[in-house]
Formats: sequence, C-alpha cells, structure tokens
Amino acid sequence: MKILVVEDEPKAGDYLIKGLREAGYAAELARNGADGLAQALAHDHDLIVLDVMLPQMDGWAVLAKLRERKQTPVLFLTARDDVADRVKGLELGADDYLVKPFAFAELLARIKTLMRRGPVREADVVRVADLEIDVPRRRVTRQDRRIELTAKEFALLHLLAKRQGEVLSRPQIASMVWDMNFDSDTNVVDVAIRRLRAKIDDPYPLKLIQTVRGIGYLVEERA
Repeated sequence: MKILVVEDEPKAGDYLIKGLREAGYAAELARNGADGLAQALAHDHDLIVLDVMLPQMDGWAVLAKLRERKQTPVLFLTARDDVADRVKGLELGADDYLVKPFAFAELLARIKTLMRRGPVREADVVRVADLEIDVPRRRVTRQDRRIELTAKEFALLHLLAKRQGEVLSRPQIASMVWDMNFDSDTNVVDVAIRRLRAKIDDPYPLKLIQTVRGIGYLVEERA
C-alpha cells in the first residue's frame, strides 16, 4: 500500500515516514501543500495523510483541489482540534480526522479501517479546463456543447482525463482501453487519438490532448 504524507514539520514528517515504512507501507513525504497536491494528482496513492497548516497551500485547499479530480482517501492529521475544523474537513471530503498529539498505534488502526472500506469510488464528473465528462451519464461537453463519442473514444478520454497530467504509454492505453497487449506494428492507439482530437481539440483554440514524443499521451491544460 502506498501512502503520501503531507507534513511541513521536519521531525513530524520524518517520524511518520519511518513509522509507516516499519509498518510495511510504501510511504513518501511532501513538505508543503503545493508539492503534496502535485504528488497526489500525478501518482496513485491508497491514502493521503494531510496536515492542515502547511506552507504555500493549506490542507483545506489541497483537499478541495484534490476532490475535483480524485477520490483518494484522506486522513487529516493536525493540531487543530476545534469541532468546527473537524466538520470543515469532513465536509470538504476528508475520510477521517486525527488530532495531534496522537498515539502512532491509533494512526495505524485508523489507516487499516480506511483501507477496509474497499476500492475508491471514482469521481462522477471529471473536468479539465472547459471539458466536462459526466461519467454515469456518459456525457461529454466542451464550452457547454455536447460532443458525441463512441464507447472506445469515451473510455480513452476518461482514462486520460482522470489521470490528468500523467503521461500514459501506448502499451498502457492499449491494455486499459482495449484489453490487449500492445504490438509495435499496431497503430490502434494513434488512430484513436487522432479521431478523439478531431472531436475534442480541433474545434477549440485550447488543446488538451498532448503528445510526448517517443512515450505516449496525456491530457492537461497548457498555456
């Protein structure tokens, strides 16, 4: 299991990482809110342990931005013990709230409880700039205009958008969208990307589907 700890206090951060790794978790550390959000969006984690009072971007803002694109479980770990703070955290989408100082055994118990809740539910709506994907209704719009996609085009766009900012290789895309092993002589991914671009990008000045030469594709907003 992979856990991201976002904690700016050096001793606390190092203590958490050491304890989690000794407990068998793959733990990594971000020391400010901006870096924590970037790591949370760029990689898949089973859980995020998040402080509230952070430099560059506080924990509230990190969680609010994260919930726009991911439903990764979040456990707030903070010295702020007011009931109003706990309620705010839970209303923003936190899954648990533990007040400092804490017993490490309790933290581990809460982590195990969160992990037993099962797979993370994906967001019903994914947004990238002016693109909106309503997953349950399988509806795609840009600038409030409906875009008709085939089933595979929708699956491809949803995959790239929900992992916004992450480069996916052609073999990864072929495996996850077509359930096939990628053959270097097969251009199915490139053809599908061209067709998707014709609908998603060509009619609009802001291009969202990006090519990383020699690697694959990603969806992100670029100036």
